Amino acid sequence: MKKTLFKDAAILTLDPTVGFLEKGDLLIEGTHILEVGSFIEANEADIVDASDMVIMPGLVDTHRHVWQSVIRGIGTDWSLQTYLSKIYYGNYGAMRRPSDDRIANYLGALEALDAGVTTFLDWTMINSMDHTEELIGGLKDAGIRAVFAFGTSGDAAYWDRESTLTNMEDAARVKKAHFQSSDQLLTMGLAIRGPEFSSWETSVFEIETARSLDALCSMHIGFGNWGAGDRSIERLHKAGLLGPDLNMVHINAIDADQMKMLADSGSSISITPEIEMMMGHGYPVTGLAIEQGVLPTLGVDVVTATGGDLFAQMKFGLQAERALQNQSLLMEGIMPGPDLGISAQQMLEAATINGARALQLDHKIGSLTPGKEADFILIDRTSMNLLPMTDPAGAVVQTAHPSNVDSVYVAGKAVKRNGKLVDVNLEEVKRKAYAARDHILSHKFESTPS
Repeated sequence: MKKTLFKDAAILTLDPTVGFLEKGDLLIEGTHILEVGSFIEANEADIVDASDMVIMPGLVDTHRHVWQSVIRGIGTDWSLQTYLSKIYYGNYGAMRRPSDDRIANYLGALEALDAGVTTFLDWTMINSMDHTEELIGGLKDAGIRAVFAFGTSGDAAYWDRESTLTNMEDAARVKKAHFQSSDQLLTMGLAIRGPEFSSWETSVFEIETARSLDALCSMHIGFGNWGAGDRSIERLHKAGLLGPDLNMVHINAIDADQMKMLADSGSSISITPEIEMMMGHGYPVTGLAIEQGVLPTLGVDVVTATGGDLFAQMKFGLQAERALQNQSLLMEGIMPGPDLGISAQQMLEAATINGARALQLDHKIGSLTPGKEADFILIDRTSMNLLPMTDPAGAVVQTAHPSNVDSVYVAGKAVKRNGKLVDVNLEEVKRKAYAARDHILSHKFESTPS
């Protein structure tokens, strides 16, 4: 198999054994990382001069509604209630044709890759089996690594707290058709409504179905006004349903006791700090999670209201938690310091290895560990906003943005090189994206549920 040796980079391995290399080499062979070290000799390897680069694991986004790429920016002033009424309940989300979903997921995946996100969980809205095929097809076309979380339609009848509707038979068919092997870029998940958006019995059934399909199970839960009152995490705990294969999204309104239940069970969480602060989910729970032993992970959530990169989410997550802790001290008449309560390194971990663990992919990705698959990115540290670099981890979290991403590799294959996506017909992408957007937004709704 072909070997490639990346020379003289600053390497953020996110592997505690290997650590940070101020000047080091990375050797890959085929789809895997062969060696990481201060100096590597490799006969017959292609040599890449990476002396101007930071090499680090690809970013991992644990919660994104990818199809919404084709209606990007429509909801920059929407609250959560407005978002739900416009996208769900038979409105814009129901207007998509299967062909719209293919270009939407292709565009959304390209956007992620361009920004250094090599893996995401696609939290889907499934309108039909034809739509499902095209959503999966779009991800495959882009060459991204993803958990395809099979969901329900956005019809109001599904998104009712007493709903008993389910499409788990379709989920089983999708598993059989596309996800028989775990040794592929796309793996299977379920995007269930959970006990706050469907009946309790339906939620239990869908969690059990996910386990029978060996699929990660993700749900929106524990946020908004209802989140604190419902205590859904406690209810799942008492029913013996929590576990490392459950992913809880947002959870802004849960307390320390429920967070400890998640920690004890190994259940993962997805924090989408920018959207949560904007739309009204509640304040991000990053600090509470760390305090109770839950590893935070990050997601973009919806590009209807924000950009599709994790650099912004790392920064939002870090500053939101710092602001919360600082204000608490100031209210007591204490000046913060000498150290802030949460570090840039912790946010970098949230966007890489923690996310890989949450998606049950940390045996494959999330750190530059020999033997893992070669998902990594090169960041140009000579970019004006990064020059001269003194603290690579801090610079990535606090200063970097997508245009600093020089190259992106997924399973050893370059999908972006020298600042440009590889083998992408941008004119065709634009044409199809505009057509999908125009079709979806051509439908006018006289009223929407509140």
